[in-house]
Amino acid sequence: MIKIKICGITNLEDALMAVEAGADALGFVFFAGSPRYISPEQAAAIIQSLPPFVQTVGLFVNEELSTVNAVADQCGLDIVQLHGEESPDYCTAVKRRIIKAFRVKDASSLNAMANYRVAAFLLDAWSPSAHGGTGKTFNWEIAARAVGVQHIILAGGLTPENVAEATVAVKPYAVDVSSGVESGPRQKDAGLVNRFIRATRSM
Repeated sequence: MIKIKICGITNLEDALMAVEAGADALGFVFFAGSPRYISPEQAAAIIQSLPPFVQTVGLFVNEELSTVNAVADQCGLDIVQLHGEESPDYCTAVKRRIIKAFRVKDASSLNAMANYRVAAFLLDAWSPSAHGGTGKTFNWEIAARAVGVQHIILAGGLTPENVAEATVAVKPYAVDVSSGVESGPRQKDAGLVNRFIRATRSM
């Protein structure tokens, strides 16, 4: 069964709603340049109130290694997701399992994946101005080529309307959604979250 991560959680109400809907993992953005940024203190308070067996993921972009490890400890994160230009050596030094994100412009965007030893790769749409969360899709055929070799998490412009098509095309290990289930800035929509999860699990 495909795993589902709801990213960009900014409050406890949305976190509990997503868990109740069936999300396997929740993502917290610690990149100050993101509109979904949350402080480590806020994230820690939310995580402490979650029920068991929910994976918590912290998203960082080109952050100091010491800060990543400190925030992971402070919040009790299960997984660290890296969305910048972090090197293989950097990933090895993070004291958590790693999801390394690659922004896909064309097939060559995935060439560097062979250099990394991480738990999974997240494939997102390339943007010249953002490290993710753009709401844009990319060529799913490129993602499909990587499946079977690595654990692939598909992101980038997924919505309740297109996630079923995406999972058929790519057959990823997991899907990751943020803006596609929002009713407004920093606000998840319960109806959209439930529809997204039902559409994913219907395949």
